[in-house]
Amino acid sequence: MKTYLAEVLGTFLLVFIGTASVVTGGFGGALPLGQEGIGLAFGIGLIAAAYAIGPISGAHLNPAVTLGVFLAGRMQAKDVIPYWIAQVIGAIIASLALWIIVSGQVGGHTGGFGANGWDTTKWGVSSAFLWELIGTFTFVTVILGVTSASHTTAFAGLVIGLTLAGLHFAMIPVTGTSLNPARSIGPALFSGGAAIGQLWLFIVAPLIGGAIAGVVAKTRIFEKD
Repeated sequence: MKTYLAEVLGTFLLVFIGTASVVTGGFGGALPLGQEGIGLAFGIGLIAAAYAIGPISGAHLNPAVTLGVFLAGRMQAKDVIPYWIAQVIGAIIASLALWIIVSGQVGGHTGGFGANGWDTTKWGVSSAFLWELIGTFTFVTVILGVTSASHTTAFAGLVIGLTLAGLHFAMIPVTGTSLNPARSIGPALFSGGAAIGQLWLFIVAPLIGGAIAGVVAKTRIFEKD
């Protein structure tokens, strides 16, 4: 139970810090952080969670990461679903907390809650899908690489967080950067509308990307002997 509670807390930290940077300080905030600031917020949120609860649960914080870790042979099947449930709960609590905070905004809150989505007048579904699949494959590959037994480093959390930030720099203009079904589910539930209609992509594409990364890692082709 301690492991699953750690995933709830870790995912809460990631989603709350990241989406708050969009809702209260990002593109619609009084002091816009912009694309780079938002990317760093997500990366720093992940770093904070990784070092806070990583020793307890591994700080997956993401169903795609959990799937990749499982397919790489690094966790038992019985833990996959509980990890997923804990991660989604953490993300929903984060979005709920943000909803409560902005409900006190003078004049009311008219923006969303940091939900993922793509502009259908600029991007096709195939472009968004490939961005999320390839981005998640890249992200999970880095995670599995720096946490493998032969590559372990004390700076793993920092490397992973900076990778997430870098992917945000590249992907925000297209999909807002998910790479994480839990991160997308929480904000979508509170944003509604198009966010709910497009949510399927941010569940399916990251899971496929994470699965491919796990299968590749299982071969140990990118691990030193």
